[in-house]
Amino acid sequence: MNVETIDSTLHVITFDDGSVIHLIGTAHVSSGSVEQVGKIIDEVQPDRICIELDSSRMKSKTDTSYSDTDIRKVIKEGKGFFLLANTALASFQKRMGAQTGIKPGEEILTAAKLAKERDIPISLCDREIQITFKRAWAKSSLWNKIKLLATLISAAFSDESLSEEELEKLKNQDTLESMMNEIAKELPAVKEVLIDERDRYLATSIYNAPGRNKVAVIGAGHTGGIIKTLGQLEKNEITNETESLVSVPKGKPVGKVLSYLIPALIVLLIVIGCIQSGFDQGIRMFLLWVVVCMCSTAVGTVISLAHPLNILLCAATAPFFALNPVLGVGMLGGVLEATFRKPKVKDFENMTDDAGKLTGWYRNRILHALLVFLLSSIGSSLGTLVAFPMLIARL
Repeated sequence: MNVETIDSTLHVITFDDGSVIHLIGTAHVSSGSVEQVGKIIDEVQPDRICIELDSSRMKSKTDTSYSDTDIRKVIKEGKGFFLLANTALASFQKRMGAQTGIKPGEEILTAAKLAKERDIPISLCDREIQITFKRAWAKSSLWNKIKLLATLISAAFSDESLSEEELEKLKNQDTLESMMNEIAKELPAVKEVLIDERDRYLATSIYNAPGRNKVAVIGAGHTGGIIKTLGQLEKNEITNETESLVSVPKGKPVGKVLSYLIPALIVLLIVIGCIQSGFDQGIRMFLLWVVVCMCSTAVGTVISLAHPLNILLCAATAPFFALNPVLGVGMLGGVLEATFRKPKVKDFENMTDDAGKLTGWYRNRILHALLVFLLSSIGSSLGTLVAFPMLIARL
């Protein structure tokens, strides 16, 4: 395999069988990248175009119909945290793009548009976004999950401004590698899933795509990893398959054990109180647990400005949900909020814009349901943490 670097963003990769891949590394919010993609496709006249998108994201970028979306179903299926993370990230990208007048990923969509106009076959080469998020989530510790959500949400509210020149610098490989190294230090499991695994998945998909003269449009941060993997694939140094990268690993047993252990300990403390000091003491400990859990959950839902009936229902059921590791009061709160205040089409259309403003999370009914989901979950968890030492003190 021979790699010819035309400039910092275009790499022409020639294989021993004579097939060629023109690898374009772009900045997803750069007008220069959009122009470059069109120019290279015109010059190369490829027999296939490969892009860094999966079918779900392709549909979301091209399909403006929201009739099939049900936020309650999303929360019931346990995808609330994934939607939170995705929304915060999309809001950050969109705000960066607004500074240059370019929608995030416009160069990818330009490649897809040109492929359709010129009847060139296209391959969606990225891994499904839900699988990527699930693998990152499953491989992260509780602390890393908190840091990941905090980082994404803070990015959504950030007022940082980047000039066009600074955005163009994102295409410099050294700068990007430095950024990825920082991510690796703080969140190694997330970096592995978001960058390393997708490098291998993208490279394998591009390598396997039909055609002898291909153009591949990908984010510049993936360029080095893709080139390395392409060389390994040609030499048969790694398996030419992607199955291992699309399975979702099981959650860590420690987390599952804790989810059952904490409720069991709460019950055990109350039982010990009954044995040591009589039934009345057990009742008092139980009522203490109920009051603390209800109050903490109520505070979370009040801060989220949930529907009044939702606040009452979440508070009333919080002790039961806290003792049941399968259920969660956040799920109930999010679903009820979307039921009492059903989202409208405009809420879906304005979601990424509203996610960049604190008021938007209260005004937009989809974001508001997610906010209720998040804060009621936090409130219930804090109630358990506060009640635990209080119960021990009563023994």
